[in-house]
Amino acid sequence: MNEYILEMNSIIKQFGSVRALDGVSFNVKKGEIHALCGENGAGKSTLMKVLSGVYPNGTYEGQIVLEGKEQCFGSIKDSEKKGIAIIYQELALVKELTVWENMFLGNEIHAKGILNISEAYKRTKESLEKVRLDVNPGTKIKELGIGKQQLIEISKALAKNAEILILDEPTAALTETESDNLLHIIKELKETGVTCIYISHKLNEVLEIADTITVLRDGQAVATHEAKNMTEDKIIALMVGRDMVDRYPKRISAIGEKVLEVQNWTVKESKYHEKETLKDISFELCKGEVLGISGLMGAGRTELAMSMFGAWGSKTNGKMFMEGEEINIREPKDAIKRGITYVSEDRKRYGLILTQDIKENSTLAALSKLSKANIINKNEIISVSTEYMTKLRTKASGIEQKCSELSGGNQQKVVLAKWLITQPRILILDEPTRGIDVGAKYEIYTIINDLVDQGFSVILISSELPEVIGMSDRVIVMSEGQVKAILTKEESKQETIMYYATGGSKNANKH
Repeated sequence: MNEYILEMNSIIKQFGSVRALDGVSFNVKKGEIHALCGENGAGKSTLMKVLSGVYPNGTYEGQIVLEGKEQCFGSIKDSEKKGIAIIYQELALVKELTVWENMFLGNEIHAKGILNISEAYKRTKESLEKVRLDVNPGTKIKELGIGKQQLIEISKALAKNAEILILDEPTAALTETESDNLLHIIKELKETGVTCIYISHKLNEVLEIADTITVLRDGQAVATHEAKNMTEDKIIALMVGRDMVDRYPKRISAIGEKVLEVQNWTVKESKYHEKETLKDISFELCKGEVLGISGLMGAGRTELAMSMFGAWGSKTNGKMFMEGEEINIREPKDAIKRGITYVSEDRKRYGLILTQDIKENSTLAALSKLSKANIINKNEIISVSTEYMTKLRTKASGIEQKCSELSGGNQQKVVLAKWLITQPRILILDEPTRGIDVGAKYEIYTIINDLVDQGFSVILISSELPEVIGMSDRVIVMSEGQVKAILTKEESKQETIMYYATGGSKNANKH
């Protein structure tokens, strides 16, 4: 008897002259959690699109075998009928519709053209119970947090009797608590016989949840191993084709004079002005320094960054000084004039116009510098965007390639180019490596180090403790809108940061 529920044999997928999948074979056992790892562009998503019918039979070479029978999927609906469901990082829920309407969208329960709403409600509740989600089926999706929306997508798949569940970066936008909850539910689904293919850049999650790990590199399957025999370093070596002895490039710190000082910074919540999101925050930033900001979700890190950039307007109190001179920033253009820039944690929503090309995106914030008498100098646009594409080693066909076609790491480089072209002095980087593979992360770290070596000052916000520790000269630890500690590089240990991030007091001296 065949032990595999799924076999993908010698899959080849071409896009023009580019071979995205080069003879990939991928086998999954029934009832296991099988992780699929690889850098951006390695072929993970392409392979899953072949499996789920997004790329129909005839557009690729090779064979898909499900429970011993060869399959020919002409569409997503064909794969769903065979029990395969894929859930993308970008959730496919209609925000204005209710939970039950989303649950059966395109698969409505009806008799003689009349919707059976009571039956839909009943089945929705049953599906939600499978993922331990207590939500009224009549609730609109837009009223729910991203963690609950992710669980609704899973319950929607289970309502279609999915036997193979494909999860593509399911925890990318979740809090730590939501991620833990989701991983626990996936393990519970495994116990009920559901087979899961799990794609994630978070290798700690992969090792926690997976039974088996397959690594893709450059469109080929380079290894499949039991998870218990793997480590993060072994996975990374397989992903990039070499051992990465140090994930964070070395930098000799050459910290200069004080550039920025924030005093008694207080920010009030946007909806209820009386509630303080940030309370009495004070710190300094020096020339040539990477100042890390750490804290749990909801600590106020992004609020601090946005308010310093002028995105909170009159709801901000406190003082900010640049080289001893008090500055008044009420909107982003004030910050840009002063040389302060902010790279958002959501590059697709706030950092880029995805339908535009590299040159348009990378020069967007500096049009005033690239214009004369309100006339844009097109030659200068081409020149400067080409210069920064080369400087940042952005991988693309050219400056006219649309940003929607780039990998996450290369999109992030375009965002960095956009702000570097404004000739800033201070870069606030909010989760700059979120959703980026390990090789691209190293390139971003190298760019950060190059910038501070040139005299730029960087504020680095990250949820990844190794990243904060590995890249920062000092670390600010925040909890509940307050600064709990400012640690030197020597003091910045994971357990110390977590002590303060969970509300520990410096006076208690328990760390």
